[in-house]
Amino acid sequence: MTEPLAKFIELPVISDPRGNLCVAEAGPHLPFDIRRVYFLYDVPSGSVRAGHAHRELNQLVLALSGSFDVRLHDGEREEVVTLNRPNRGLHMGPMVWREIENFSSGSVCLVLASHLYDEADYIRDFDTFLETARR
Repeated sequence: MTEPLAKFIELPVISDPRGNLCVAEAGPHLPFDIRRVYFLYDVPSGSVRAGHAHRELNQLVLALSGSFDVRLHDGEREEVVTLNRPNRGLHMGPMVWREIENFSSGSVCLVLASHLYDEADYIRDFDTFLETARR
């Protein structure tokens, strides 16, 4: 059986009558230190976000609200996974092409990243990604 292109990480939830609290810590929960956090919201229907790979970056992507699909490609295989639970994140490592699509109304996508923004880490052309991934 082949390894998945990305791995789900279940974050701990502390529940009480006042609501739920979800925790994400580097080390116990994440296999990388968090250096950057960003989120996507109010994504228009039919829009596709991401459309790139990273040379070194690790990310955990979470659907804080609503749902969306993440299309993954490693240069040979493609997978599509749906995120729809705020405590279940998708860990993507380096050299995985990703596109985020099919955003439900009101969805919020949170990303925890291992590095600060660095344009040199991005591969934004799919053909260039395929060449690089197959080396």
